[in-house]
Amino acid sequence: MQTRRQFLMTSVAAGALAGLAPSAFAQDKALTILASVPSLGFPFFVHMLNQIKAEAASTGGITLIESDGQNSAPKQTGDVEAAIVQKVDAIVMSPLDVNALAPAVEQAVQAGIPVVTIDRRVDGVEGILAHVGADNAKGGEAQAQAILAAFPNGATIFHLQGQPGAGPAIDRNKGVHAILDGKDAYKIVFEQTANFARAEALSVTEAGLSANGKPDVIVCANDDMALGALEACTAAGHTDVKIYGFDALPEALASVRDGGLAGTVEQFPGEQSRRALRIAVDFARTGTKPAESLVLLTPIVIGKDNLDKAERISETK
Repeated sequence: MQTRRQFLMTSVAAGALAGLAPSAFAQDKALTILASVPSLGFPFFVHMLNQIKAEAASTGGITLIESDGQNSAPKQTGDVEAAIVQKVDAIVMSPLDVNALAPAVEQAVQAGIPVVTIDRRVDGVEGILAHVGADNAKGGEAQAQAILAAFPNGATIFHLQGQPGAGPAIDRNKGVHAILDGKDAYKIVFEQTANFARAEALSVTEAGLSANGKPDVIVCANDDMALGALEACTAAGHTDVKIYGFDALPEALASVRDGGLAGTVEQFPGEQSRRALRIAVDFARTGTKPAESLVLLTPIVIGKDNLDKAERISETK
């Protein structure tokens, strides 16, 4: 015996096959959607969740279950599993760890719940409706190209990597190395993870300065680490070190404007989030699949000369 939800979805599919427009009821169908981010302790994910909420409010008819993964794969997995039991209409999520969250995502897909991932892609799971993110490898390449432009004759470089296992950290690292590897004039003399955390980046940078002396450049996989590195360099009197972040947070944009950071990478997380929710809603209400299952926005480096291109420039103080 079909459930009401199954009947509605079957009717919508039949109407589409017959070339009919979806009914007004389907277009306005009330939905419950899980919105899950890795940790609200990071400003990047606070902004991402806020944009999902704003899109849900403007769309209407959506009950949003907000999930803070608290930087814990078991916590985020539990939130997804609870949503599956609750039989939500869709899941929009940025997984903390692309490998650790794969089983929960697979369970959701097998339960017939459409899943759209944001920022961090889960590879190896068949049936994910879509992924919306930035091309993080290109973002890392853009950082490295900025270094080449700033130091045409070569440079010594510290590289602060992101959280191991996180897709963006992996891809940004690949992008940086794709440009710099093989160029003898550009030497990465210190490379270590600081787990996307400002306090850890401060201590890691202090250790790097102590062991290797002052570099020309510090390239970081996110803005929190860049701001931690800036604090370490400022305390050591190394105010001429060029530091590049990633994420274009308001605090980082203000630092670029005021001459602290040399630059940051804009990956348009608000647009990622809004588009991901629209894809999930369209499918849950009308069975409409996205034209592309992989949507990657191209990141750009924001410096003093193009601050107006930053998504969150209006939030700077």
